[in-house]
Order: sequence, then structure tokens, then C-alpha cells
Amino acid sequence: MFLSVFDMFKVGIGPSSSHTMGPMVAAGMFLDLLRASPFEAAGLKARLHGSLAFTGVGHATDRATLLGLAGFSPETYDAAKAEATLEAMKRNKEVNPDGLGTLHLDPASDIVFDFGPSLPGHTNGMILMATDAQGDVILQQTYYSIGGGFVVTAEDMASGVSTGDMDPYPHEFNTANELLALCAAQEKSIAQIKRENELSRRSAAALDRGLAKIWEVMNDCINRGLDRGGILPGGLNVKRRAKPIHEALMAERGLNMPAPHTINDWMSVYAMAVNEENAAGGQVVTAPTNGAAGVVPATLRYWLDHVPGATPKRIPEFLLTAAAIGGLIKFNASISGAECGCQAEVGSASAMAA
Repeated sequence: MFLSVFDMFKVGIGPSSSHTMGPMVAAGMFLDLLRASPFEAAGLKARLHGSLAFTGVGHATDRATLLGLAGFSPETYDAAKAEATLEAMKRNKEVNPDGLGTLHLDPASDIVFDFGPSLPGHTNGMILMATDAQGDVILQQTYYSIGGGFVVTAEDMASGVSTGDMDPYPHEFNTANELLALCAAQEKSIAQIKRENELSRRSAAALDRGLAKIWEVMNDCINRGLDRGGILPGGLNVKRRAKPIHEALMAERGLNMPAPHTINDWMSVYAMAVNEENAAGGQVVTAPTNGAAGVVPATLRYWLDHVPGATPKRIPEFLLTAAAIGGLIKFNASISGAECGCQAEVGSASAMAA
């Protein structure tokens, strides 16, 4: 099965790939389904189940679902426009997704958190519905947000359909041993094997542009996190820490007295900057999920900023190698924190970065 580098590194929004990106993607899929249907809808509703219900408010799942039903997508997310849309939705109780006209959607009553048993397919389940003028449901679909921004329908889940690309590709491998055997037999690196697979799906120019965009978003996220202070949203009054720690590290740099643990301090502050931006609902890159989005960019940023001989020319090599490792983990186990705990996310990210 082929999982692209762009499957493992998705540009999206915080704070959770399965709780914000997934529901927003699912809402977009439902709008497409509605556009292709013969029904004329008058309103939209959503029912969130399992983890999406119990941690939904803290993870902004309701906001993500509302924005998805309004036509927003993680890749093109505009925070200022999103806030304006949510405010208008509260006032007018309607959305205007492209091609569907004006649809009734009351944020206070049409997004329901169902705290009963989870849906059968996955702990991150949601049901999206379109209603007619009388409020009767005329179209309904169940979606599961399975981690890393991946979304499948109930029918996909029941039939075992994978989220990966099943078409043939040049170098097929489903385990680490198979990948290493390919590298040895062809005298190529993991990154070279992965790049040749990617080139079976897109041009070299498109691949290089995409890889550059991934790092640009990652690096911008680090910079924003290092620059911003204050309190994180969510009501727990958690202070941002990355900025003051970074300022202290920069001050120590001038003393020419680096302690042995400085490497960990720099790595941690870069990762913390991403995590705080993620918690604030900023733009991040799944690596392989939002919950673990800081590990891979922090490792790469540390290498670029602090290791002699590091060069941006090798960023694609790093990202391709990391994506190959992440794909193996997703295919053979899981990258979903909701399924397997935080180890599935941060452990996967650590393996990818290593």
C-alpha cells in the first residue's frame, strides 16, 4: 500500500488532527455528497460521538465541524475569516457553502454532543445530516476520524477499505525489513526509494514544491510559537512558555558557556513552540498527527540551526525518510492517539524524526 509523504505531513489546524482536521474534512466530504445528491436541503446538523463528544469542546471539534460545513478546509484555513464566519453563524444561524445556497445551521442546537456509547467503527465518530424545510433528515452519512487527518465513512470502515493508495508503484514494501532489503538490493537510501515512489504519482517539480511547502509551514509555526506570549485558549489559564525559554537560551548563547543539556533545551523549545501554536488553533503540519506535530520540525530545525555542515538542501531527504517510516507504522499498527494512546502519536513521530 502506498502512503504519500503528503499523507503523513498534512497542512492543517490545531489542536487535534482527529478532532479538528478530521471533522472539518468530513464536513467537506458531506457537502460534496450533498452537492451530488438529488435532494434539496434546507439545513444541516451534526452529531458527535465517543472521543469527539467527550473532548470535543476542549479540542474545538464543534468549531471545526461548523467551519467545515461552512466550506472551510484545513489546507486553506484563514483564522481571521473563520472567526468572522463563526460570529455571523451565531447571529444568523445559517451557512452558505458553495453550490448549496443558504442552509440553516444553529451552532447552539444543531451540533449535538452524544455522550452515550461510541459508534461501532471507531472512537472518533460523527454523523452528518441534511434536512428539508420541515426539519426531516433527507441525507445522512457516518464518518470516522481515524488519526492524522484521515477520514473514512462507515461503509469504508465496514468493508476494510484502506486510506492508502492501492495502485501499483515502483518499490512496494509493507514492512521495515522489506524496505531495508530494497535499499540493500538497489544500493539506494530510504529517501531515494521513497522519492521514486512519489514520482510515480506526481512530477518532480510538484513533489519539490510540496516538500518545500511542508517545511515552510513547519518553520513558520516554530517562529510564531517562539514569538508569542500570553495565555493559551481553552479556559485553563495555561501560560505560553516557549517565548521566555527561547529568550533565556538566546541570552545564554552569548556567555559561551553551553551546558551538556543545551541540546535538549533547544529541541524542547522548538517542539514546545509548535505545540503551543497547535493548542491555540494555529496552522500546523501533522507529523504524523497534530498531537505530535512538534517532534519532527523541532529535530529538523535543531539540525539546521545548530549542527555544523547542515544544509537546507537535505530537507527533502529528511522529510521523505520520515514519511516512509510513518507510513510503515500507520499501515502495520496505528498513529491514532484515540486508538492506541499518546505512544501511537509521539512514539511514531520520534521514530520518524530519528
